[in-house]
Amino acid sequence: MSLNPRLTDWHGRRVWVVGASSGIGRAVAAALHARGAQVWVSARNADALNAFTAAHPGSHAVALDVTDAASVADAAQQVLAHGTLDLVCVCAGHYSAMRADTLDLAEALKHQAVNVTGAWHVLAATLPALLEQGTGHISLVGSVAGFRGLPKSLAYGPTKAALLHLGEVLYLDLAPRGIGVSVVTPGFVATPLTAQNDFAMPALMTPEQAADALLRGWARGGFLIDFPKRFTRVLRVLRLLPYSLYFPLVRRLTGL
Repeated sequence: MSLNPRLTDWHGRRVWVVGASSGIGRAVAAALHARGAQVWVSARNADALNAFTAAHPGSHAVALDVTDAASVADAAQQVLAHGTLDLVCVCAGHYSAMRADTLDLAEALKHQAVNVTGAWHVLAATLPALLEQGTGHISLVGSVAGFRGLPKSLAYGPTKAALLHLGEVLYLDLAPRGIGVSVVTPGFVATPLTAQNDFAMPALMTPEQAADALLRGWARGGFLIDFPKRFTRVLRVLRLLPYSLYFPLVRRLTGL
């Protein structure tokens, strides 16, 4: 069942990818550009954005800091000045492994500022325009780490769980208004963030593979876009287990 309008023909569509300097965001922006979309890319790293536009003629860059509401609002104003938006994809993210015995409050709050507050800033800057035009799609890039509590995910997991909940509420509010909403929950993707992991990452994907899977999800009109299926199916099942089974099973599977 399609929960959103299917996004299949990208030619001429105007898209804004926030968090496009590397990883999934950059790969998604490149894939959309290759399919004929008019792409705007944003992130803090202006040099990376300029490198993207140089490699993808016709794309546009506007630097921002998602933790700064005024910076995001200014960037959105620049993007919206060129016309309506068909897609807002929020890929900006921060990750570092953390457990309770190594709690770092400043680092935990940085996760909150980038992953959650940053998404709020983008929503506040774009939702009025999307509601006025009565079309468009908002996609929040979360993680399977938001499905349930996992070891080493003390700071990261709760922020991604918040995005999933946020997306569900947005869908209920916006779908009747003609605006699509999706939440993307990848497994492990080889990015600068996951490069710090000191454990084997099952079903590891390249950013390009992740981008292809994401676009397929949009084409299906999906709400929860999770991949790779051989990994995420297991985690979907784990979501259904009672805590009496879930906690010992996760300890046994992870050794933590």
